[in-house]
Amino acid sequence: MDRDFSLPDGTHTVILGIGDTNGIMRGKRIPASHWDTICKQGNALSIAMLAIDMNCDVWDTPYVNFDNGYPDMHMFPLTKPVSVPWEAGVAICFGRAEGVDQKPVPIDPRNALIAQVDRARAMGFDIMCGTELEFYLLDPETGRPRDSGIDVYGLSRAAEMEHVLGPIRSQINECGVPIEQSNPEYAAGQVEVNIRYGDALQAADRVVLFKTLVKQLAVSQNYLATFMPKPFFEESGNGFHTHYSLWRDGQNMMSDGGKISATGKAFVAGLQKRMCEMSICCSGTVNGYRRRQPYTFCPINTAWGYDNRTVGLRVIEAHDPSHSSKVRVEKRDAGADANPYLLLAAEIAAGLDGIEQGLEPADPVLGNAYEEADATPLPTDLGTAIGLARGSDWLKGVLGDLLWELTCQQAEREQGFFEQQVTQVELDRYLRTF
Repeated sequence: MDRDFSLPDGTHTVILGIGDTNGIMRGKRIPASHWDTICKQGNALSIAMLAIDMNCDVWDTPYVNFDNGYPDMHMFPLTKPVSVPWEAGVAICFGRAEGVDQKPVPIDPRNALIAQVDRARAMGFDIMCGTELEFYLLDPETGRPRDSGIDVYGLSRAAEMEHVLGPIRSQINECGVPIEQSNPEYAAGQVEVNIRYGDALQAADRVVLFKTLVKQLAVSQNYLATFMPKPFFEESGNGFHTHYSLWRDGQNMMSDGGKISATGKAFVAGLQKRMCEMSICCSGTVNGYRRRQPYTFCPINTAWGYDNRTVGLRVIEAHDPSHSSKVRVEKRDAGADANPYLLLAAEIAAGLDGIEQGLEPADPVLGNAYEEADATPLPTDLGTAIGLARGSDWLKGVLGDLLWELTCQQAEREQGFFEQQVTQVELDRYLRTF
């Protein structure tokens, strides 16, 4: 059956976009008069969009390069266009990419997640995922918060920010991203928004759309929204937490009477085994690893535990067996800069491996995981994460050779860029002392 891509009444412009190398939504604005043609023939643009860094720099990659002339791919609509509440006459539509040969694009990160969702279904599971994203709302001129002090969960602070958080909850919800709640987080200007759980592929698509809509809506309210993992070293970092449950025939297979099931524990064990080597999918920037500090509510090791926010893998159980749908595993180490397709693909692959291989997790941590000596430390710098990714045949298999190479290359370019700088801190400390 053909999908309905009809436009809302009064639409004169359609935004059509897909997630790029970094999960940033990019695309084009299309006149409504041309929309029917786009639906049938697609919209041509360079595959380079899937091989650029966050600043739109290109480099020669094995799949797209100067030798092959950076050829085209096509975007097609994937969802029904919906009106953008803060832009009269403008609708937005999430898209999909395919090559001019009408085949999937090998470096499209969305395809890595599709492969794991298909794998889960072949195993008899529907993977459900909920996402939590933290970000800062800053003054666009100064790049600093407009408020001061910490007021986490503060309702007074929430009221002060309601002129922008209210539209984020209501208007982005109208755009097809179901928002459950928002709250001030553990720093001035920092907030968290929870997106309702859904099918894993849908969850990743929602994150890409959510981040671009937050940025656009923030501009309309004279704010700069940033998902940079650690914009201020002395303040709380921006995380990207993922919550997983496995379903079969309407039953949560992670639940055993409201407690974590053997299947759920095997999923945890798979995540524990691969957390370090998938770290590059949790953040591929130097800045992302500045979050990984003790006592910051960002995990520094692979420990797991029950309702414990010091661990990397937090298991949430249901005290009432009738609420078994609430049983899930939360993975807490990713930065808000993570590409959701790569992140979810790697996490799901690891969890499914745990089930297939019958793995058992280490003993749960009942206290402070920052002091847990037995847990494997997570990488705390990008160079270590790159080395683990380069040495991982497992990660190469999850992403595919071309996407794995592209992901590693981009991280190596970021590492190289920072190694070639003399920072202001160095000048302040050494210029006049040596």
